[in-house]
Amino acid sequence: MSQKKRKIGKQQVETEKIIFGLNKKQRSRVYTILFFVVVAILFVINNSTDDTKQGPYPPNYKQSNEDLLKLSDLKGKVVLIDFWATWCAPCREGIPDLVELKNEFKNMDVEIVGISVDALTRGGATAADVAPFILANKINYPVVRGDGSAIEAFGGIKSIPTSFLIDKEGKVVARYESLVSKEMYVKNITKILNNNFDAANLPLIPNFALPIIK
Repeated sequence: MSQKKRKIGKQQVETEKIIFGLNKKQRSRVYTILFFVVVAILFVINNSTDDTKQGPYPPNYKQSNEDLLKLSDLKGKVVLIDFWATWCAPCREGIPDLVELKNEFKNMDVEIVGISVDALTRGGATAADVAPFILANKINYPVVRGDGSAIEAFGGIKSIPTSFLIDKEGKVVARYESLVSKEMYVKNITKILNNNFDAANLPLIPNFALPIIK
């Protein structure tokens, strides 16, 4: 009985030796090498694409300087910054006023910048809606994708819409944490253009460089 078992065991060893011409230990090394080769190939393929989808940045996102809006480039202009999202009803209500303001002040040193927080709220569910919303509502001013650092730099955004009026030197003249009437904006923008406001002790607005949503 013991001889039969030994014979069977010998046959098993001999069978193992001829699989791919390699023993078990050698095959294990080959499989390990093949695994790392496959991982390396997938890594190269994944990072060689130029895909730059809207919404939260994918792992292979590539951003060029041409796609960024820098607040520092707007120095010398009165700037209205509007934090908003497509899902926010008061934000949507105020968009037509901002479009009209852009048209009314187009020949003056005034710029409007919308900062979308869609990618930061509701799990980014509405991030892909921003570009179609811009087209559908004929938004005529730049809209950029907000990020956490911008929110923090502006002192934290507790609610939307939240907007800021910035003078030509980059100082914060006013902060609004609710929907603002067009008349209020016109009144205060005109004051800034005419230097009819107290500029003493006003804080400087934090600079940002955020991707433009197209």
